[in-house]
Amino acid sequence: MTRIRVSAPGGGYDVAIEAGSLARAGESIAAAVGRRRLFVIADATVWSFLGGRLSAALQGREWTLLKTDLGERRKRLSTVEELCSAMHAAGADRGCAVVAFGGGVAGDVAGFVAACYMRGVDVVQIPTTLLAQVDASVGGKTGVNLASGKNLAGAFHQPRLVLIDPATLDTLPDREYRAGLQEVIKHGIIRSAALFDFVNDRREAVLARDPAAVEHIVAESVRIKAAVVAEDEREAGLRRILNFGHTLGHALEAETAYRRLLHGEAVAYGMIAAGRLSELRGRLDAASRERIEAAVGGCIAMPSLADLSARSIAARVGGDKKAVGGKARFVLADAIGKVGDDLDPPAELVVAAAEHALQVSRRMAAA
Repeated sequence: MTRIRVSAPGGGYDVAIEAGSLARAGESIAAAVGRRRLFVIADATVWSFLGGRLSAALQGREWTLLKTDLGERRKRLSTVEELCSAMHAAGADRGCAVVAFGGGVAGDVAGFVAACYMRGVDVVQIPTTLLAQVDASVGGKTGVNLASGKNLAGAFHQPRLVLIDPATLDTLPDREYRAGLQEVIKHGIIRSAALFDFVNDRREAVLARDPAAVEHIVAESVRIKAAVVAEDEREAGLRRILNFGHTLGHALEAETAYRRLLHGEAVAYGMIAAGRLSELRGRLDAASRERIEAAVGGCIAMPSLADLSARSIAARVGGDKKAVGGKARFVLADAIGKVGDDLDPPAELVVAAAEHALQVSRRMAAA
């Protein structure tokens, strides 16, 4: 088992990574939170595939299943209220613990439930998608969407344990797996040229879900995020680099009402746009920008965005939660492996970058 320690003022914890570890989840959870009563908040689709494994692992424990649809459209305050009410009706008190079981939305919603139920109870994250394993489950960010933007209501609430079983990816649809790879590519761009090169050089093994390749990209991504979170738990400075590709990516999700794209697909678009904006700002050379586009395009099949307007997408960035006084804050690349902030770049350059990303995504969709 690979164990990576996340040190944060809000509480340190281990990320445990091992194929087959879901079968021993009961032991791992007991070591993290004791024998207290558990409330498993699970995505209904994930539960249909993997719930039996977790049920068997929790045999002999007192636990209650709260199973519901946890797709992006359910990532709302109403869902948090619904789950908190269900916990209360089932007798949950301050001594209970929440187990988040599913993808990134499940982790965000269940984490937010844990952060606010009776002013906070412990949470264990068991991510079952690649995106959640490499990014969403680590770092303590929880939250839900508002109609006006992504993740605008939430809290920082560090888990007591993150248990990652890469074998759960065996049941993941190919589209979701490839979308999750975009967060791995992002980690390479922001802090590790070696990880970026690994995904490119070992693309065939990565796309085939070779166990060794998958465990490597998961562990390296977690190490990068753990190091960033240790330095900046609440996104006051360094942690903003984790948002590379997310500013226009979030705007695209809002523009399409969270219905057409997976989060990783929106991030793919956002990274292409951020690469082009980096070039337009004189920070990134054309060859590196092209390498970013090739890496993104080599790992994803983008849905068609032919009907969308770059100007409409760009107009939404002022409402992003990272904006300062209505001014957009972008994370831009200086090289593969090195990024930095850019506050309020010229609006026409943002539109141009958004249009470039639309053109590239349309070519990808047509290929």
